[in-house]
Amino acid sequence: MARCEVCGNDYGMSFEVHAQGAVHVFDCFACAIHRMAPICEHCRVQIIGQGVEVEGTWYCGAHCARAEGKAGIVDRV
Repeated sequence: MARCEVCGNDYGMSFEVHAQGAVHVFDCFACAIHRMAPICEHCRVQIIGQGVEVEGTWYCGAHCARAEGKAGIVDRV
């Protein structure tokens, strides 16, 4: 068993996420999202979908990027 790095639960079905050279241990997807998801610079929501990265800054979508003055950003549909 391994202990979740967010909630501390020692759970037999915990899992590892390997990202950017680090290994993270979680007991559920909610804890993984809490720790790993970027946050929109405009509306502050955690981005669990594709999101939009503009010049190294993350937004939940084109609307929020445009609201922050980023030009030419469109959502893909």
